[in-house]
Amino acid sequence: MKPEFMAKLQKLRETYGSPMKVTSGYRCPQHPIEAKKASPGAHASGLACDIGVQGEEAHRLLALALEAGFTGIGVQQKGSGRFLHLDTRPEKALWSY
Repeated sequence: MKPEFMAKLQKLRETYGSPMKVTSGYRCPQHPIEAKKASPGAHASGLACDIGVQGEEAHRLLALALEAGFTGIGVQQKGSGRFLHLDTRPEKALWSY
């Protein structure tokens, strides 16, 4: 993980005021999820993580992540594996899974 990403994530955790369960962090380029992509993504660059969170807490964490300057945000809030993807890509992007 890149130190600048980890510093931003730690600051978010402090602002959030609660533990954040990382469900996916760094992935090597050969990881099955990364290998399916045309080129490795932010996880393989050490600039992304997925945080297991749901419901009202997901809404609160999403608002704080936007304020903290995370630029890539993916939202998975259905089914049993609910999470927010956070990264620091150069351009802003928001998507759902």
